[in-house]
Amino acid sequence: MPASRSIVFLLLMTLPGCFLFRKAAEERLFEIISLPGGVFQMGDVFEHENEDAIPVHDVTIAPFDLGTYEITYAQYDFFALETGRPLPSDDDYGRGQRAVVNVKWDDALAFCRHHGFRLPTEAEWEYAARSGGLNERFAGTDSLKAADRYVRHLENSVLHAFQVGTKSPNALGLYDMSGNVYEWIGDYYEFYPKNGEEPGYKDLEASAMRIIRGGSFKHGVMFAQTFWRSGTLADIPSNAIGFRCARSAHP
Repeated sequence: MPASRSIVFLLLMTLPGCFLFRKAAEERLFEIISLPGGVFQMGDVFEHENEDAIPVHDVTIAPFDLGTYEITYAQYDFFALETGRPLPSDDDYGRGQRAVVNVKWDDALAFCRHHGFRLPTEAEWEYAARSGGLNERFAGTDSLKAADRYVRHLENSVLHAFQVGTKSPNALGLYDMSGNVYEWIGDYYEFYPKNGEEPGYKDLEASAMRIIRGGSFKHGVMFAQTFWRSGTLADIPSNAIGFRCARSAHP
């Protein structure tokens, strides 16, 4: 069953004289893709050599929804003003439709929860990036030669977060799953389990580390491979880390 596209409109109230509120009120806050779920092999299915992404193991994904695009400054700014949070720095590169960065993990999670969403799990993220679990090295293609069509990375980009949706989407219609900015992941486990074993999830209350996925404008194209995993501290924002939101499908 193919993924389906829908748009979630949220009622946005405007404040007279406030450009950010007026601008956000004119925009779609969320466009989401509904994924039917399925079973796929998670990890480095290509060389079986990446120590952080082996052993390759079977994962069952329940149906879920995922944001078509990374969250933008325009979207996050409206949320921050509405909830009394500070606006994240744009490093003097402008706001608007650029993927928002300089946002901590807790703030990314708060944004998603505020709108009835959450951050994607690591398995959901990889399944979606690989167009529903296909053996795609990058989100949209398995070809390094074709990667520039889908991936915004160090060798083909400016040195800051770019506007969302400017590269080609993968087969599910998801943009920037490889490249532009890294994306915060919700729950995760540190080491991959062998087939037949249950994953050991980290206690996020006890660990300061979080997983980020997808590569960014700051790093080479190989960091944007769909199985590539990186870790970073939850409370240290970065100009190369943003996020998108997910939610479990309604029964």
